[in-house]
Amino acid sequence: MDHDQPFIDYYAVLRVHPECDGRTLEIAYRRLAKLYHPDHPDTADVVQFNAVVEAYRALKDHTKRLAYDAIYSEHTGFAFSTSDSILAEERAALSDAEVHAEMLMLLYKRRRERTREPGVGVMELQRVLVCSDDALDFHVWYLKSKGLIETTDAGTLAISIAGVDHVIATSRSAAQEKLRLTQFGGPQRAWPRDAVAA
Repeated sequence: MDHDQPFIDYYAVLRVHPECDGRTLEIAYRRLAKLYHPDHPDTADVVQFNAVVEAYRALKDHTKRLAYDAIYSEHTGFAFSTSDSILAEERAALSDAEVHAEMLMLLYKRRRERTREPGVGVMELQRVLVCSDDALDFHVWYLKSKGLIETTDAGTLAISIAGVDHVIATSRSAAQEKLRLTQFGGPQRAWPRDAVAA
């Protein structure tokens, strides 16, 4: 968006908070694009569909989004978080970590339930995770490189032995943390004096 063009609130078009992460942006885009798509019999709206596509194109690229955010601040007075807050890249990394955990748990459950057909197709994974082709390629690359997932003979993706170990270890850590918080009354309650190391 150039300064000489009329201002459009792309965040309002996509119905997201201006500081949302990339995954939230993508989920909103996919949901609204599907809703307004010209082929959708009940909610087709070409004008809204084009607005959603334009907004997503303007915001999906990090550099373009930063430029738009400056214009957005000028027009709305919205003050984006300072450097003290989590940066966009850090939010993306946290979002990626959540996707990796979700993907591993999905593949773990599949292997437990269908030991003879443990794989999940790429299209099914993409549908469940609600992510773009590029994002899924990144997640698959990362988890394969770590040895946590593998490709089956049928061409699907399955969790590896290392992946199973990772899920179990992560689940144990989470259970221990919940137990610790329960024993001491949750995260807001002060620790007993004898529990604090001298």
